[in-house]
Amino acid sequence: MRFSKSAVWSFATLSALVLVVIYLPLAVVGINSFNANRNMVWPPPGFTVDWWVKAFNSAGLWDAVATSVMVAVSATAIALILGTLVAMALSKYQFFGRSSVSLLVVLPIALPGVVTGIALNNGFRTILGVQLSMATVIIAHATFCVVTVYNNVIARLSRVSPNLVDASADLGAGLWTTFRLVTFPQLRSALFAGGLLAFGLSFDEIIVTTFTAGNGVTTLPIWIMNNMFRPGQAPIVNVIAIVLVVTSGVPIYFAQRLSSDSAAKTT
Repeated sequence: MRFSKSAVWSFATLSALVLVVIYLPLAVVGINSFNANRNMVWPPPGFTVDWWVKAFNSAGLWDAVATSVMVAVSATAIALILGTLVAMALSKYQFFGRSSVSLLVVLPIALPGVVTGIALNNGFRTILGVQLSMATVIIAHATFCVVTVYNNVIARLSRVSPNLVDASADLGAGLWTTFRLVTFPQLRSALFAGGLLAFGLSFDEIIVTTFTAGNGVTTLPIWIMNNMFRPGQAPIVNVIAIVLVVTSGVPIYFAQRLSSDSAAKTT
C-alpha cells in the first residue's frame, strides 16, 4: 500500500504533535531539576545542581529506593516462574477453556489500576484476613508482571519448532533435561526481556501499591507522592522523577531490543 505525500505529511505531523505532548512535560521536569529557584519559577532564573546533591543525600529516599527494588525483584521472580509455566502449558496442551485461561492471565494488565487495587485490598483484608505489608505489595505487583513474561514466552514458543522437543525425547532426555538443554536456550532472551519489562512496571507502580501497602511500606513512587506538595521539596521531587524515568526506561529499551533481535533471528 502506498500513501500520497499529503497523507504521509499528515501522519508525520500528527505523530510529532503526539510526541511533543508526551515528552515536552518530561523535558520541563528535567530542566526544573536544575532550576535555581526553589519555587520553580519559569523560565528558570539560573541553574544549580544543589537539588541533585540534596536528593542523593536523603536517607528517606534511599530507603524508598531499596523498598522499590526489593518489591520489583521479588515480583519479577514470581512472574518469571508463573508466566513461564502458564505459557508452556497453554502452548503445549489443548483443553476445554484454554482461551478463557489465557484471557484471565492477560486481564490484570488491562484492568484499571484502581479496580485491581480495590479488588486486591478486599481480597487480602476482607476475605483472607491478612494485614497489608510488603508481602501483599509483592503479590499484587506479581499479578500484572506475570502478563509481560507470559506474552514474551508464549510468543517465543509459537516460533519454536516442536520437533526439537520431540527429538530430545527420542534421544532419551527427560522433561527437565529437555527444558534445560533445549527449551530454556530458546526462551532465554524472551525471559530476559519479559523480566526487564516486569521490573520496570513494578518499580514505578503507584496505584496498586497505594491499595496494598501496609503502614511503613514506602516505595519510591509513594515517597514522591508524599513529598510532592511539601514546602521546598518540589525541586527534589523533580530530580527523583527524572531518575525514575531513566530507571524505568532503560530496562524497557533493552527489553524491546531483545524482543526485536530475537524475532529477527527466529524468522
